[in-house]
Amino acid sequence: MSRGSKRKRATLELGHDAFLDIVANLVGILIILVVVLGAQSTAVIEEIKEQIQQETVTEADVPLASDEQLAELAQQSMRAASAQADSNRFEKLIRQYDAEIQHRKSQRAVMLDLLSEAQAAWEARKVELDRDSILLAEHQTALNEAQKKLEQLRGERQRLENQPDEVVAIAHLPTPMAKTVFGDELHFRLKGNLLSVVPVERLVAEIRRDFERIAPGSREGQMDAAVGPVRGYVARYRMDKNREMVSRGGQVQMATRIQLVGMTVEPLKEPHGKPIHALLSQPRELDIELAGRDPGSTTITVWVYPDSFAAFRKLKEELYARGFATAARPLPTDHAISGGPQGTRSDAQ
Repeated sequence: MSRGSKRKRATLELGHDAFLDIVANLVGILIILVVVLGAQSTAVIEEIKEQIQQETVTEADVPLASDEQLAELAQQSMRAASAQADSNRFEKLIRQYDAEIQHRKSQRAVMLDLLSEAQAAWEARKVELDRDSILLAEHQTALNEAQKKLEQLRGERQRLENQPDEVVAIAHLPTPMAKTVFGDELHFRLKGNLLSVVPVERLVAEIRRDFERIAPGSREGQMDAAVGPVRGYVARYRMDKNREMVSRGGQVQMATRIQLVGMTVEPLKEPHGKPIHALLSQPRELDIELAGRDPGSTTITVWVYPDSFAAFRKLKEELYARGFATAARPLPTDHAISGGPQGTRSDAQ
């Protein structure tokens, strides 16, 4: 046999011996485990036997219960059952009472809300009643005062009825035939017993200057404007500007036509003027206004309001004494002095 085959056999025999050693070791380990487990099993079996014997001895040592003990145990059981039933009943009652309490709480909250609303309504009603009482007291006071005044008026009436009639002398002013004014005219306004000069001529001159200023412009139609103030008065007016065909020297041509539609004259603020009684008692300012005017060619137009008719008569007497003719222009309380191309001239007396 060759050397190579010998070496190969030796290698195989060596590997077979190693495998057998491993198998032998495993078998030894298994035997040891079996012995250990057997010993532990025997110990567990002995321990279980001892416990069984001890329990058997303990049960054998316990004596049996007597009939009295059984009867007492039955009574205790019955009492326990009764107590349990009472406990269940009490718990049920507690739950019922809790539910009733919650219901009562809800009702109480509703009643409190109703009470609050009722209190608020009562307070509001008290305020109304107090207001009615105050109004009633005020009306009663006013009624008492009116009754007292009525009694005073009745007494005054009776006193006047018992007095003899007095003869009142009325001053008579000669009233010449009225004539239309064509000469110089001076305008006054008498309102609230306050007399003021109305500068009509100066305001009209300002309006004419406005016409001259607006004439070259291209705007046409009606326009509103105002001039002043002059001596505390403002004139608000409306003009009409348009181009139309006109005949001049036998020729027809276009021309700009401007005319006054209407105007109102009123003071910047009210009241305006000086008290008539002061002017008549110290007529120096009236003298200044009338200075340089010829009574024969000057007419004084007085724009008079209803609250100053009596004052107008006194003014007319003063002007008559100076030789001036007077024209009255009554105006409603809420109307301003107005004029226009269709207006009329004053009639002086």
